[in-house]
Amino acid sequence: MARGRTGVRRTGVRATVAVLAAVLGAASLAGCSSTGGKRAEDRAAAAEAQGRAAVSTPKWTFAMVTHSGDGDTFWDIVQKGAEQAAVKDNINFLYAHSDEGQQQAQLVQSYIDKGVDGLIVTLAKPDAMKAVVAKATKAGIPVITVNSGSEQSKQFGALTHIGQDESIAGEAVGDELDKRGRKKALCVLHEQGNVGHEQRCAGAKKTFDGTMQNLYVDGTNMPDVQASIEAKLQADKSIDAVVTLGAPFADTAVKAKETAGSDAEIDTFDLNEAVAGSLKAGRLGFAVDQQPYLQGYEAVDLLWLYRYNADVLGGGLPVLTGPQIISKQDAAELEKYAERGTR
Repeated sequence: MARGRTGVRRTGVRATVAVLAAVLGAASLAGCSSTGGKRAEDRAAAAEAQGRAAVSTPKWTFAMVTHSGDGDTFWDIVQKGAEQAAVKDNINFLYAHSDEGQQQAQLVQSYIDKGVDGLIVTLAKPDAMKAVVAKATKAGIPVITVNSGSEQSKQFGALTHIGQDESIAGEAVGDELDKRGRKKALCVLHEQGNVGHEQRCAGAKKTFDGTMQNLYVDGTNMPDVQASIEAKLQADKSIDAVVTLGAPFADTAVKAKETAGSDAEIDTFDLNEAVAGSLKAGRLGFAVDQQPYLQGYEAVDLLWLYRYNADVLGGGLPVLTGPQIISKQDAAELEKYAERGTR
């Protein structure tokens, strides 16, 4: 079994390295000399600081529609990356969200009706999104998927997908729990019907040598989340790890652990300022960073490249932005970026 897991990990790492190499290669071509590249970077930074575009292409309109619920700080980071790329690329950027699949599809339809020049969507609930993505592509609107839906992205007609492979990310969590000597874990799913969340927990179960149980909670009700985790920890003192699937839920799990009198380690997917601080203080064991800023930034940038130069990145494969395991020793370095809202 260990040999099989290693093979999966190496395959995931090779895929990530290959895609990142392509991205870095493209970046190096953009600045083929040290002075030229530095000047280009300086111009882009100055333009962004002054709210001016770094290019002279038309003022295209790109819209992003995600499955975010209200108050989810993860999507603030995605949106910030997209907005900063939009300034640089002379893009009029629109953003909307709904954690209900049908409402998300309706928001996408509204942007199709407005005749936007490009769409960025998430496919956490692919069945609800399939038809409207097909309408967009039929209307000649290029679509890029981000964060969730890597398996459906190409099938639905998107140019490419930007995000992490959720199964590989889950497997990385299972491996990390093994390294930390954990034996019984709780995987807390905060959004019913989100296929990416199911893949994360399934991936963790695949590589974790201990036992893992799923716990479904209402992510829109934090008191309910805390009470549910607390009840589980009180009922089963052998649980020695709790894995939450989003940064806002990590602190709630820490509170549940304290009120339950549990010694379980709290770990989480995703990174934000609060998570970085909790890692540094030792309240969390580790976090899985999928670099949401990069997802938003690259989605806008790649749509611009497609409109300007018919470029498509990924070669038919997802452009991976994670996973990266972040622990206490990494937190201090990343905390300054988390504080400014880009990690």
